[in-house]
Amino acid sequence: MIASRADLNYYLKEDAKRIGRKVGLLNLLSGSETYRVFRYFHNLRYLEYYMNVTTPWYHILFYYWHLLIHRHFSVKFGMTVAPNVAGPGFLFVHPGFLRMAGPPIQIGKNCTVLPNVLIGKRRPDLENTEVVIGDNCYISTGVTILGPVRIGNNVIIAAHSVVTKDVQDNCLVAGIPAKFIKYIDKPLI
Repeated sequence: MIASRADLNYYLKEDAKRIGRKVGLLNLLSGSETYRVFRYFHNLRYLEYYMNVTTPWYHILFYYWHLLIHRHFSVKFGMTVAPNVAGPGFLFVHPGFLRMAGPPIQIGKNCTVLPNVLIGKRRPDLENTEVVIGDNCYISTGVTILGPVRIGNNVIIAAHSVVTKDVQDNCLVAGIPAKFIKYIDKPLI
């Protein structure tokens, strides 16, 4: 969670590092997908910062400004990531359908998510819908994760899988519902 200016700078640096190439004027003018993702998460990190820091009093103005921009970008780019959900170094490869509900979701650092991912709950009547995703995970396109579920560190979830049960560390899962396929020898990142 971003609780200070130092935390904000750390998150911004880690996010920019994961994008992999310099986000500059050329990317802006060309309408690059990389630039759109960068702008979305750059604004999200500032929203998180102003949401979590209580002083001084005028931060409330910055909070509402970044909240307005966040809602605008969510509609424009077709992706929604709630504040205080994604850890540092979160990489969403390019804009597309991405829906993550609110605070019961926690995503660790250096996770990569491809488009058309849905993270939510199994049934509307469930109260405990906590979804915890570990560090260095790779979530492929079309994946559905239905909580409550815990996904370990260094996990790869294959395309179009539906995760409804806990996943252990260092493994590859696939299928509907997702099942263990094999162990991963080395960390993803």
